[in-house]
Amino acid sequence: MHRVVVRRGEGKGRYTFWLEGHRFDVEALDERTHAIRALSGATAGLAGPAPLVAPMPGLIVRVNVQQGDEVQAGQGLVVMEAMKMENELRAPAAGVVKRVACEPGAAVEKGSVLIELE
Repeated sequence: MHRVVVRRGEGKGRYTFWLEGHRFDVEALDERTHAIRALSGATAGLAGPAPLVAPMPGLIVRVNVQQGDEVQAGQGLVVMEAMKMENELRAPAAGVVKRVACEPGAAVEKGSVLIELE
């Protein structure tokens, strides 16, 4: 079983999803358009590491990185509190911090993107 994070992209039928530490930008097509694109060789490609997402609802206690920081897979990026326990959330893959989408004191929902990597 795999955990997949999906977001609507810009434009009709466009989506971004992350699987096994890699980002994919995809487009949902009808059969005719799919056949034309398949014959022309157009495909979706690998675009970068997966984001760090909240595994449960909670409160952000500490953010250990800033935009532009280089991180290694497994490095602690964010500390969040859930059910009165602090949990260190680690980078799903190596990369560079593209965006920090949370701040200390913020309440987040399960699945919220906390850190985007590239």
